[in-house]
Amino acid sequence: MDLPEVLGLSVLIALAYMVAVWLLSLVARNASIVDIFWGLGFVLLAVAYFVVTDGFVGRKVLITALVTVWGLRLSLYILWRNWGKGEDYRYRKWREEAGEKFWWTSLFQVFLLQGALLWLISAPLLAAQFSEDPDHFTVFDLLGTLAWSVGFFFEAVGDWQLARFKRDPANKGKVMRSGLWAYTRHPNYFGDATLWWGYYVIAAGTAGGYWTFFSPILMTVLLLRVSGVALLERSQVETKPRYRDYIESTSAFFPWFPRRQR
Repeated sequence: MDLPEVLGLSVLIALAYMVAVWLLSLVARNASIVDIFWGLGFVLLAVAYFVVTDGFVGRKVLITALVTVWGLRLSLYILWRNWGKGEDYRYRKWREEAGEKFWWTSLFQVFLLQGALLWLISAPLLAAQFSEDPDHFTVFDLLGTLAWSVGFFFEAVGDWQLARFKRDPANKGKVMRSGLWAYTRHPNYFGDATLWWGYYVIAAGTAGGYWTFFSPILMTVLLLRVSGVALLERSQVETKPRYRDYIESTSAFFPWFPRRQR
């Protein structure tokens, strides 16, 4: 398939996928299940690109495997974390504001919007698999995989450390400040952004793959300014008085040694 055909097919896949998740959310009366299916959506698109493109097979296997490991871990973790807790407060607020119309407005406000982002951000996954040039592994593949490994470590270990911290009743209302969380207030978000830059580096090593630079930039902006750091920190400051001390001593995003408190 040529590039326009692949792009058109991927749009249809992302659209159908998100409509299916939306229908499931109506049955469950829980729009926040979209978070569970976010990572799996990238796995679906990566596999689709693998099937319909004619790029270097080794690189196709590499990036599809990396996406699958990341996407499955993320989706399973969010499923485990949210099991039995009902709809997330962000979606509950939108449901209250929209009233009886939410079943319909959520399709556009939540699901199709995330479907569009899913499709846009997946661009490096397509670029890395589309081109046959080069037809061998390069330093870009190595560097991209290393960046992905660093990102996956921060995301997976950060999530695990926080989950273990929250399981201890003695930590209720306290701020997590140990492990990776001593060096960045959001190791999981830093890791997520980093591994997407890894995907881009792999794609950039192929003929024409450089054009997908907007993907990791968009993901990083989303994590920093929209659905990640900014949103979470507002609620943390309101609910945890000691969080302001944490802000003063610890880097917000990029890992760094904690500052000595006065």
